[in-house]
This record gives sequence, C-alpha cells and structure tokens, in this order.
Amino acid sequence: MSIDAQTLIDWYRRARRDLPWRAPGVTPWQILVSEFMLQQTPVARVAPIWVDWVARWPTASATAAAGAADVLRAWGKLGYPRRAKRLHECASVIATEYEDTVPDDVEVLLGLPGVGAYTARAIACFAYGRRVPVVDTNVRRVVARAVHGRADAANPSAVRDHTDVEKLLPEGEAAAVFSAALMELGATVCTARAPKCGGCPLTSCAWRAAGFPPGDGPSRPVQRYAGTDRQVRGRLLDVLRSSAAPVTRAELDVVWLTDTAQRDRALDSLLTDGLVEQTADGRFALAGEG
Repeated sequence: MSIDAQTLIDWYRRARRDLPWRAPGVTPWQILVSEFMLQQTPVARVAPIWVDWVARWPTASATAAAGAADVLRAWGKLGYPRRAKRLHECASVIATEYEDTVPDDVEVLLGLPGVGAYTARAIACFAYGRRVPVVDTNVRRVVARAVHGRADAANPSAVRDHTDVEKLLPEGEAAAVFSAALMELGATVCTARAPKCGGCPLTSCAWRAAGFPPGDGPSRPVQRYAGTDRQVRGRLLDVLRSSAAPVTRAELDVVWLTDTAQRDRALDSLLTDGLVEQTADGRFALAGEG
C-alpha cells in the first residue's frame, strides 16, 4: 500500500499542533535551533525555552556572540547539555563562514557542528522546503504500519528508511508539507502505545487491513532517568547555573551523597565535555566563567 499525500496534507492543515517554530516568519536559523532542542526532548519542554531563546538570540551571529555560560544557562532543563555547546559552535561557524545564513544543502549541513543525518535533512526540508526524506521514529512507525502492515518498525536502516519515505514524497513544494504531516501523524495519532486509529485520516492502511497484527519484536525497555549519571550531571549543572560565581567542591558534593563515586564520575565527565571548568583556586564554574 501507499499513502495518499493530498489526504494527509489536508488533514495536517486542519489538525496540526500550533508549535511556535511553525509560525510565519520563523527563519532557517530559528528552525535549526528547534531541531537541536527537539533531539530526544518532548515538544512541551522545548517550546517555552525555544521562544525565549530566539527572542534573545534571533540569529546565528547573536548566538555566537553570547558567552558559553549564558548559552548553558538558557538551555535550562532541556537535558543533554552538550547539545547547547554544539549549537553554540554551530552558530559560530554559520556566522563566520556562511555570512550568518544557514546552508540549504544537506551535504553542507552535515559538515556543521552538532548536525547529523536527521537534523541536516530536517533543516533542508522544514526551513527551505527541499524534497528530501526526513525520517524519525514517528515516521518510521507510520510507514511500517500504513505501508508494510507491521505494528512496529524494523531496526533503523538509513538506506531502507530514506528509500521508503522518498517513494511517498509528492513532487514540488508539497513534499515538505507532506514530510511534516507524516511526522505529525506519528506524533499525535499513530502513536506507539495507543494509536488513535478511529481518528486517522488515511483511507488505506496495511496494518488495519491485516487486522492489526501485534508486533513480533522484543519490547523496548523504558529508559529511566532517576539514579543515572545523567541525573547527577543535571544536579551539578543546576548548582552552577544558579550561581553567579564559581562554587566550591563542597557545594557540589552535597547534591549527590548516595554514591560519591558516581558523583565524581559525573563531574569528571562535565569537565571532559567542556561544560564545566575548574578555576585556579580549585572552584568550579560553567564553561567560560572559570
């Protein structure tokens, strides 16, 4: 089976979420910022931080001119703070090497700091309307169900996944809208655990036609956060973000007393990643403030 592009596009125009980076006048740089923030992070957490970010730093050059510590503070609770560091580096490259203009070519985008295969295609598609396949977890799931009749997508394969989606893309400007619609369908209707098949706009779906066969792959474990190194890193960064001056080791130690080896490992990783610096007198600060 295939997916009727116009049907999906018409549904998207009626039902899409009112996300701030979809508003008229949003620039390619601001879309790039949204794509960095949305990596492994829910839309609801990203939206308010994105709004404040682009109001404060609307261009790549404005972001590049900001201090690294300011960028880390503005990143707030989005998690995976190395993304903020890479976004800052990406801004510097765009400002100095591309005259403050985000490239529109996938191969060029792939050369920018922090831009991987998905992000490069998403920027080319959503910022410039390029006809390129954009494949995330939601898209893979929709294609697996609607086209191949499977409850779950197979293991990711860039070649296979991009080929599957490219076959579905309409020609011209409609391709970018279709890509957004396909992603929206997976995020809001054809969800992983409780798909809303009664509200699906697709008139044909191989999975529905086959009687909704269950998935035959192993269940995916739920990723935990509590007690992980990520949580400890976040606690340490919270202390540094809330302080206007470098802090002592004792001020950091008190945030995680249950496992001192884990706390030391988390702090070492922040230093290694360049997110935290140690001052000459042995205190600790966000990058750029040491």
